[in-house]
This record gives sequence, structure tokens and C-alpha cells, in this order.
Amino acid sequence: MKGLRNNARTSSRNYLGCGLILGVFFISLTYFTVSNQFSSYTSKVATKSDAVQVIQFPSGKDDSLKEKHNIPEKEPLETVSTIEGTEQVVIGQDKSEQGKNDNLYQTPPVGEKSGNERKQEIELKNQRDVIKQREETQKKDVIEVQPIGKEREQEIEKINVSEYKEETPQRDVIQVQPPETSNNLGDWREDLEKERMQKGINQFSKGEKKDEVPFRLYDGPQNFGQPQPMTPLCDQSDAKFDLCDLNGDARTIGSASMVLLIPPNNGTPTQEYRIKPYSRKYLDDIKPVTVKSLEGPTDAPGCSSRVNYPGLVIALGGLSGNYWHDFTDILIPLYIRSRQFNGEIQLLVTNNQPWWIIKYAKIFKALSRYEIVNFDQDYEVRCFPRVLVSYGSYKEFSIDPSRAPNKYSMVDFTKFLRRVYNLEREFPMKLRKNPGKKPRLMIISRGGSRKFVNMPEIVQLGERLGFEVTVIDPKPDIGLADIARTVNSFDVMLGAHGAGLTNCLFLPLNAVLIQVVPYGKIEHLAKMDFGDPAVDMDLNYLEYSISAEESSLLDAFGRDHELIKDPLAVHQRDWGQVAEWYLGKQDIKLDIQRFEPILWQALEFLK
Repeated sequence: MKGLRNNARTSSRNYLGCGLILGVFFISLTYFTVSNQFSSYTSKVATKSDAVQVIQFPSGKDDSLKEKHNIPEKEPLETVSTIEGTEQVVIGQDKSEQGKNDNLYQTPPVGEKSGNERKQEIELKNQRDVIKQREETQKKDVIEVQPIGKEREQEIEKINVSEYKEETPQRDVIQVQPPETSNNLGDWREDLEKERMQKGINQFSKGEKKDEVPFRLYDGPQNFGQPQPMTPLCDQSDAKFDLCDLNGDARTIGSASMVLLIPPNNGTPTQEYRIKPYSRKYLDDIKPVTVKSLEGPTDAPGCSSRVNYPGLVIALGGLSGNYWHDFTDILIPLYIRSRQFNGEIQLLVTNNQPWWIIKYAKIFKALSRYEIVNFDQDYEVRCFPRVLVSYGSYKEFSIDPSRAPNKYSMVDFTKFLRRVYNLEREFPMKLRKNPGKKPRLMIISRGGSRKFVNMPEIVQLGERLGFEVTVIDPKPDIGLADIARTVNSFDVMLGAHGAGLTNCLFLPLNAVLIQVVPYGKIEHLAKMDFGDPAVDMDLNYLEYSISAEESSLLDAFGRDHELIKDPLAVHQRDWGQVAEWYLGKQDIKLDIQRFEPILWQALEFLK
């Protein structure tokens, strides 16, 4: 029994020791936990630049507490609402001085307190609880700094914050009055939004609701907020013809008479034109082609074929069939537009005329090594890296080198023709180098109007002066290659104003062209159609204007008729009469004695 009692007494002592140890542990843990709650708030200095709302509490009750319990006087506190939470700061105190005041309110370490200090801590805790309760009450409301002025209120109403797709953390909404320079921001936004809608910047949105605050495009200090200018696809500045250049992802749909440019990004402003791809756009029988840029690649039709060389869309017809217009309206403009690609270009022809292409097949093959596409019956979507639409020339029957690619000239074009048709002679004969040899004179005979009615006398004059004379009457069934070789063998060409003089293209450089101008003050037409082009071809040009006595109109109307007496009045009143009588119903009887000096001058050019 005595042993059992000793064991029980030992066990109870052990349990009591463990209990005391655990008790001390829990008391210490509780004490340190409570002590942490008495730590002072972190100090922060609020400056004028901080975009925050400051709330000051009345100091009546708090000051009485401080006096009653002899708490050291503390600077007035401010509650600051920030993104991280709520902080108390000292009004007007620098950040460097905040640490000094923090020591007044920190809990002393364990073992350094007296009974009075413990009471002061409890009372200080009660005071802070009151302040905290007031602060939490204020946090329930939205803190706002109201903007000044009705204009700013209207601007803020235009910004619908609920439409922003980006989700932001829930926190107090703090609105700050903007700087004075943004008073008209609402008007600026509204104007820019209207401008963007007009220019199609928002067309790719497809009805999706976007932020009402537009973005700003920067294109330099002078055009801030304006869309970047786009290069027009087509140049329509010339009265005769239009020129289009679609450089990029270009696609043709011939059956729909459409050429499209596909931009790399969606939302690109579109362009659209109706173009007659011919050198004289004012003619009625030319079928127009739609040239358009899309908003983006999502709207583009798929490609049936894709090549790595450009395409050129042109129209035939118009005034083609007339020998002069064949070259002036089609072949010379086609050379200007396509020669720069050295055959690496495909022709897409609307209003196709196979017989006409066959007639000039060698020229077409020299300009393009690919098959010609009948554009009107082409149901494929052809994709090119570049497509040109239409063609033209800034000079009649000639080329303006200053406006042509690679500064092409009429001399370049005539050299091109000599290569195409394998013409042997580049220069005419020179009399001093060929003594006893006669220069060759070609006289163009016309079967309709403006024909020479005394042709035998003209031939005799030429032979008397030392020429070898040949009269040529080109027929439609004669191949162009044969005509070119024949013309190239002559040194001088003589003919009345008309399409037959177009054959001067095949004369050698520095040969002589003599144009006989019918009566009726049409020298300006003669100069524009053949005089200036002949000079551009490096030909020696001579012009002979007939008198009224050399015209068949004098016998038909008499000397007192207006057609004879006052041709300028006829020009001013009625161009139809000019075409009908001066060009359409007049024949020529050359005054041999008056004309003879022209042939002598031609001989001088050949010396």
C-alpha cells in the first residue's frame, strides 16, 4: 500500500509539472498575440501629387481621451484610401520624420512595462478601435472628387466603364479632376469617332460593341489623330485615260470584270473605281472594269491559280481597225506599259478581237511570253503579285520619255519594231558615201479622199531630181511584216496627211518624211499626228501645205465660198464640216513647180 501511494504521488507531481509548463506556454503565446495588435499603423506622407481623397475626422472626442489619460500629444492623423488598402498619415509631415512618431505608439518589449503603462495601452487600444470603426463606416461609401464644370461631366458620362472587356479587381472608385488642357476631350473624341467611321476604320468590327473611347493614330506632329493617307490605286487625272496599279495580293475575276487588291490586315479602308481600260476613256463602246481594294483577307475569293509575274488588263476595240489608231491607241501605249517587264507579264484582254491580235501577233509575243487571256470569258480567280489596269500615252502617236517607265522614247519603240520584224536597215543611204547610187523615194497612194490626182507628174519630178521612185498602195491583205520590210528599204517617204504615213515607223533613223497637208488650216493636226512624232523618231521631217488652187474644193465651191475664203470660221463653227470637207472630200493636185524645192531639201538631208 505504501508503494502505491508513493507512485501516485510521483505521477501527480509529473502531471502538475507538465500542466504548469503548458500553461506558461499558452499564456506567453496569448500575450505575444495581443501585443502584436498594439503595433502602430504604418506611416505614410500624402503629397499634393497623390491622386487620393483625404478624409479628416473631428478631433473632439479623441482629444478628450488623450487629455484624460495623459497620452503624449500626437499629430492629427489622416486616413488615406489607396490601392493597397487604408493607411493613416500625419498631415504635413515629411516621410523622414514619420519614424520618430512611430516609436511613441509602439508596444514596449516584454518585461519593460509598468502597471500604468499597461493601462495606457488598453485605453489606447480602445481609442484606435473607435477610429477603426469610423474608418470602416467611411469605406462603405464611394470616395469621389467631383469634376468642376458641366463640360467635364458630359465627357465622363460618355465613357461607359461597364463596356470595358478587361476585368479589374473590385476596389474603391477614385475619380480625379483632369488637367485643364483636356476640357474639350469629349468633343475631340466625338469628332474623331465620326471621322473614323467615315473612313471605314471600324468596318471590320462587324457589329461588335467596342469601347467608346477611340484610339489615337500617330502620323506626325502636324496630323496627330488623323488616319494615315492611302495611295490611290488609280490615277484619273488625265482627260484621255486612267491608269491603275494594284501592287500586292491582286486577283482578277474576268467574267465579273473585276480586279481586286487584298490588303494583309483586316480593317483597311477600301477604294473602288470604274475604269475603261483603253487609251481613250471617253469612247462609249469600251466595257468598264471594277477596280477595288477589300477591307482584308477574310473577304477575298480563293485563288484558282497563282503566278509570280504581273498581269495587265487592257481593252481592244475603240478606234482600232484604223491603222494610225492601232498604233496610237493600243500598240504604243501597250509598249509603254509592258516593256519594262521584259516579257514577264500576262495580258488580260477585254473586248477581245482575235483577228486584230493575229495581225499584230509578233508585237504581242515580243511584249509578253504568256498566253493572252480572254478576260470577258475568264471564270478563274487569277492571283498575281501585281496587276496593272489600262494604258495610254501622253502624246499622240508618240511617247513622252519624261513620263514613261525607264524613260522609253519613240526611238526605243522604232528600234523595238526593227527587232520584231528583223528589219535590216538602221540608217538611210548617204549620197557622199554612195556616188552614182539613187536614193529611194516612196509615194503613198490613197484610194479614198486626199489622193494625188496628178501622180504621174509627181513621179516624173522625183525621177528628174535623181530619185528612184516607187508608188505604194498598201492593201489590207498584205502582212505587216512585208509592209515593214518594204518601207525599211526606202530613204524618203512622201504622202498626204492620213493613216498611210503611219508606216514611217519602219523607216531607218534619219530618213526623210514629207507630209502634204490638205487645204483648210489643218496644219495643227498634221503637226500633232505626224510632224512631232517624226521628230521624236529621229526622222527628218518636211511639211508642204497646199494652196486653194491645189485643192479640189476650189473647183467644187468657188473662191468666194466660206470653205475657201475663211477656213478658220469653219473650224470655229462646226468641226463636222472640217471632217467632212477638208479631210473627207478633198483631193490634191500638187503644183509641181511649187513643190519641187521640198524634194531638193530632202536630198540635202541625205548628203
